[in-house]
Amino acid sequence: MQKSAAVVCLPTYNEAENIGPVIDRLLEALPSLDVLVVDDGSPDGTGDLVAERAASDPRLGLIRRSGRQGLGTAYLAGFRQALEGGYVHFLTMDCDLSHAPERVPALIAAAAGGLDLVIGSRYVAGGAIEGWGPHRRVLSFGANSFARAWLRIESHDCTSGFRCYSRRAAELLVNSPVRASGYSTLVELLVRCQRAGLAVGEVPITFVDRVHGKSKMSSREMLEGVRSVVTLGSALAREPRLPASIGEEGRAGAIR
Repeated sequence: MQKSAAVVCLPTYNEAENIGPVIDRLLEALPSLDVLVVDDGSPDGTGDLVAERAASDPRLGLIRRSGRQGLGTAYLAGFRQALEGGYVHFLTMDCDLSHAPERVPALIAAAAGGLDLVIGSRYVAGGAIEGWGPHRRVLSFGANSFARAWLRIESHDCTSGFRCYSRRAAELLVNSPVRASGYSTLVELLVRCQRAGLAVGEVPITFVDRVHGKSKMSSREMLEGVRSVVTLGSALAREPRLPASIGEEGRAGAIR
């Protein structure tokens, strides 16, 4: 991979239909961007497609893993490798075009303003969701609201995976005892940044339901995530708080 200020870590599993368009749109939105794909042995050949393209494009990198090891471990594996480079911004997003690559510059711009974690939020003014029915909307909003209340999270969207972390946030997380698995890992990573006093903010995004492929999120997994959040709250309560990096509680807020 070539040297760049920002890298996007893309966890993938069976995203052969989406990976090409995602990479195309990312590099069109920000040609200087590097893209690091973390593929969990996709049977549909997602990893092979990335490897073939990476052979002729130094902006692309690939981590191959055997079997499905989970979203959270994929993020951390990407961060660990990317930290060996000189990156300033570490982004994460879904690989199904639910997160518009064109919003990446907005997240980076917000981070450059002094934030350690910028969340692409569905639940701040200007944010929206397209393509979800009432049932999924209620489940998502309810699970998100519960996590915010239970863990005292200041951000409005604690389950969005469209994020931009600073270098020190990435370093904090790879050295933290991350306990959650699956999508609840997103909640834990946010809480750990907040507890460390890092500055957190949000920018509005429009989340669009995937067109190709099968969603990895089900109602059962969402409910499992709620149970995981309860367990996480109890575990974090027993951990000593890290000294704040920015003031006592950091900063949080929405950026338009």
